[in-house]
Amino acid sequence: MRGPKVLAAGLLLVAAALMAQEIPAGTVIPVMLRTTLDARRAKVGQKIEARVMQDIPLSSQTRIRAGAKLVGHVVEVTRSSATSGSPGSRGSHIAISFDRLMIGGAAIPVTTSLRSLASMMEVFEAQLPTNAIDDYGTTPADWVTVQIGGDVVYRGNGTVMTDGQVVGKSTIGGDVTAKLIASRDRACRGAVADNDREQALWLFSPSACGPYGFADLKVVHAGRHDPVGQIILASDKNVHVPAGSGLLLRVTSASGHSSTGSPSGVSSTRPALRGPS
Repeated sequence: MRGPKVLAAGLLLVAAALMAQEIPAGTVIPVMLRTTLDARRAKVGQKIEARVMQDIPLSSQTRIRAGAKLVGHVVEVTRSSATSGSPGSRGSHIAISFDRLMIGGAAIPVTTSLRSLASMMEVFEAQLPTNAIDDYGTTPADWVTVQIGGDVVYRGNGTVMTDGQVVGKSTIGGDVTAKLIASRDRACRGAVADNDREQALWLFSPSACGPYGFADLKVVHAGRHDPVGQIILASDKNVHVPAGSGLLLRVTSASGHSSTGSPSGVSSTRPALRGPS
């Protein structure tokens, strides 16, 4: 019985440390959705949950442990018309907001924006070795895998490579840390808010940006700007992001803005909305 008590005490200490200091702006939080997002079924106010998939170092003494729960809600939903694709029809969008991190029973306020998201299949494939079966070795420590975004992970020597350059580190278990890199199209930035630390990226490349593995999904608002903290996904058909999909979130400073209200007149073509960052 002592083990669970020690673990619970440790989680409470982590929660207390986090409550004493805000999670720094620019901190990346890699999560797996535990709630399916579906514009046909979602309701405003519906609770959504995601699971932190890799330890997130905040300082030499504090980290967010893998397994922590990120909680939010659906802010707004527009369903696609029954005759989607015909003249005058419209697609769908769903606006969500993550607002608290649950650790050891304590709720830590947080505001996030979206940098990238990946389908269940992309998440699954990023965990599979690309080397031939004969080259797998005796343990997963020998595997070579490809991150969401295309970078290659060599677990044997602990490096993450792209175009012949080392861009990150990997553990034997496959946890990846790296400094964020601006995407080639400049749609996503590198380090922000003077937070140039190596970030926990899980299965994502340092330059991963936008959606991967979704045939008809757009990030029309990442949550960096008004409405701060709101992530708005749109589709010409139905927005459907299954539980098990991966999200790469980044903590953003709310600057006094609320992320809980419903945006007025939000649509997939609103000029003020902006994509991933």
